[in-house]
Amino acid sequence: MSVRRRVVVTGLGAVSPIGIGVEAFWEALKAGISGATRITKFDPTGFDCQIAAEVKGFDPLNWVEKKEARKMDTFIQYAIAAAAMAVEGAALKATEENRDRIGVSIGTGMGGIPLLLEEQKRMLERGPGRVSPFFIPGIITNLASGWISMIHGARGPNSCVSTACATGNHAIGDSLRIIERGEADAMIAGGTEAVIVPLTIAGFASMKALSTRNDEPARASRPFDRDRDGFVMGEGAGVLILEALETAVKRGAPILAEIVGYGMSGDAHHITAPAPEGDGALRSMQAALQDRGIRPEEVDYINAHGTSTPYNDRNETQAIKRLFGGHASRLSISSTKSMTGHLLGAAGGVEAVATVLALKHGLLAPTINYETPDPECDLDYVPNKAREAPIRIALSNSFGFGGTNATLIFRKADS
Repeated sequence: MSVRRRVVVTGLGAVSPIGIGVEAFWEALKAGISGATRITKFDPTGFDCQIAAEVKGFDPLNWVEKKEARKMDTFIQYAIAAAAMAVEGAALKATEENRDRIGVSIGTGMGGIPLLLEEQKRMLERGPGRVSPFFIPGIITNLASGWISMIHGARGPNSCVSTACATGNHAIGDSLRIIERGEADAMIAGGTEAVIVPLTIAGFASMKALSTRNDEPARASRPFDRDRDGFVMGEGAGVLILEALETAVKRGAPILAEIVGYGMSGDAHHITAPAPEGDGALRSMQAALQDRGIRPEEVDYINAHGTSTPYNDRNETQAIKRLFGGHASRLSISSTKSMTGHLLGAAGGVEAVATVLALKHGLLAPTINYETPDPECDLDYVPNKAREAPIRIALSNSFGFGGTNATLIFRKADS
């Protein structure tokens, strides 16, 4: 049996509701800033939910030419920007020698819904002949990976994961496996999403999934708090550069963390509700720990899925307590969704960036808006203020509709 290669993180990129760029994103996390506001992308008057965590001040022309930007939905633009940041941070450059060994896996949960709706309106109003020839490549989910591979000359494995809110973690975890198996030396991996439009807000609201704290948007996302009433929809992209350790060392790349576990599971329970007592979440975390023999008591921190919905937060807490036993009370746990909102298919990518930064800086982002403890959510959620902590091993959870679960484990880079 061949020995699996060790895989490290060498670059990060983030487009988020609380900052564009890794430094801006991290500073906002440390300060506990919320990105939720009244929706500005359309007039939400009359909607049950009128709030979201929108990306502010993003100009696609900072990343792509105008003629190219017009060919793509916003989710692709966000992914291109985050990937460019990560590639630059890793100083990764495709050459004749290595370009077949660099791959891309950028996932999205819902793809180009905004552009789809725009082109449908154009067809109904002006006829089928007026539909853009760039409509299809502008909306299909794999074109984020496709554009990034073209821009950076990455000719290795190229794929797109779409597993609802677990997408980002699955894209990163699958990329880990590709490198471990020796099918690539580096992967540009993560998730992206941009679906703050009337139809999706109305759809999630009809499921009673969204917060309706419309008069206090900055206080609406409140994971693990007793008075949570649903998630706040967010948007953005999070991208990591994963590399085989020996490749990264050989080229002198910055090593930000090592990825040391990936686990998946299926609830086989319900189309939207999590399995009772967090069964699927427990098995996902358990699989990630067993992947490379990490003991539960070695984990210092969990970046929780923590959506601010009544069922998820309770079930995730139950899963953590069942898996970690007495160690659960010693874990630090936080939900960065309290600040970014829920980025759906981009959540895992952005939260992986936050987890790597926590390891690098020895600082845990808080769970803001934690005001009234819930008796069923009784762990340490790093309430309201960032906390210094010399963590070495951190776990990041992402769970999606359909009962799809994914867990990543990162270890602090050796000094």
